[in-house]
Amino acid sequence: MKTVANSLVKGNDTEGVVNVLIRVDFNAPLFENGEIADDLRIRASLPTLQLLLKNDNVKRIILISHLGRPEGQENPKFSLQKVAERLQDLLKTKVAFLPLPRPGEKLDFPKDTKVVLLENLRFDPGEEKNDMDFAKNLVAATGANVFIQDGFAVIHRAHASTDAIAKLLPTYAGLLLEKEISNLSKVLKSPEHPVVMIIGGAKVEDKQPLIDKFVNIADHILVGGKIAADGYKSDSSKIIVASDFDEDAEGNKLDIGPVSTAEFAKYIDGAKTIIWNGCLGKVEDPAFATASSIIADLIGKKSDATTVICGGDTTGFVENYLKDHPDLHYSLISTGGGATLEFLLGKDLPGLKSVGF
Repeated sequence: MKTVANSLVKGNDTEGVVNVLIRVDFNAPLFENGEIADDLRIRASLPTLQLLLKNDNVKRIILISHLGRPEGQENPKFSLQKVAERLQDLLKTKVAFLPLPRPGEKLDFPKDTKVVLLENLRFDPGEEKNDMDFAKNLVAATGANVFIQDGFAVIHRAHASTDAIAKLLPTYAGLLLEKEISNLSKVLKSPEHPVVMIIGGAKVEDKQPLIDKFVNIADHILVGGKIAADGYKSDSSKIIVASDFDEDAEGNKLDIGPVSTAEFAKYIDGAKTIIWNGCLGKVEDPAFATASSIIADLIGKKSDATTVICGGDTTGFVENYLKDHPDLHYSLISTGGGATLEFLLGKDLPGLKSVGF
């Protein structure tokens, strides 16, 4: 895999002044008032940006991303303006925010600013259509001569910013993409045993392909969440389904109970590789976040294991849990939703081909 650290920054493949175009994933969840609810994906981009900021050959860093689903139309609700402000605070350097360039337009960058974020890519229908003219216009307007793919959460889409642009410029994997692929590849191809997968969530149709894949990899698959409460069954001796539950006043099973939590903990304690996808209860209600909190704590203290947290609800829960428990550590809190799932299922991802993976 062609990485930014090994190729671009060390100067193996480029000479002279470099204008870097970077596809990041700043598709952050927002509150109703438009403020950022969770900046995990913004913070995940920082290592690559900090590495480039230290490189004197890099003249300008131009960031491109999408936010939400504006359906190819400009919509203030999905503007990246707030993201630019948060990035500036996190990066501790000035970040300019500019509109998408019109066809044939050359962007006028502020002379005192090295980092630029362009407006939402999906304000133009060319992004999701993987339109080559849209890609060419972005490259010409920004003066970019290098492309870095660091938006792991979108690499399963064949869009202009994951596919077409990579055909126009020398392309490298950013540090986030490298971290995601390295950890997920290890889990798939060379995990240290015992391997434990924890599955939760609500929709069995979403989880069954992952269970089917990992029943041949994992030593144990622990099933909780609503799918367990709804009576999930399996003939495999590797699959352990929660058997007791905490209920609300109406008798709804909203968390796995203490017996199953203790049983899950036993397997986690001896594991060398842990993959967690799907919360074990209705975690938005603190009364039913007990099992997930216990499991998050146990996994976060496993310094001798590779630990991967994936799935939007699970990563969000663990990120919030970390705010009050900063001493915990996980090998990877994946920024991908569908991209992580498709990678783990062994599917081809368009955004990876361009970086030689």
